[in-house]
Amino acid sequence: MAVPKRRTSKTRKRKRRTHLNLSVPGMVECKSCGEMKLSHRVCKSCGSYKGEDVVAN
Repeated sequence: MAVPKRRTSKTRKRKRRTHLNLSVPGMVECKSCGEMKLSHRVCKSCGSYKGEDVVAN
């Protein structure tokens, strides 16, 4: 049976897991209403995109 010769250090373990993290979505402030929204998407609260109303409330 394969058994590790030495214990894996905390540093080595953490280096291996550096890519296992959550990424925060790119949130920006809406120009017309000031709510936070995802970038390059229509605002859910006011229905505007790039300063123009595209969705009627």
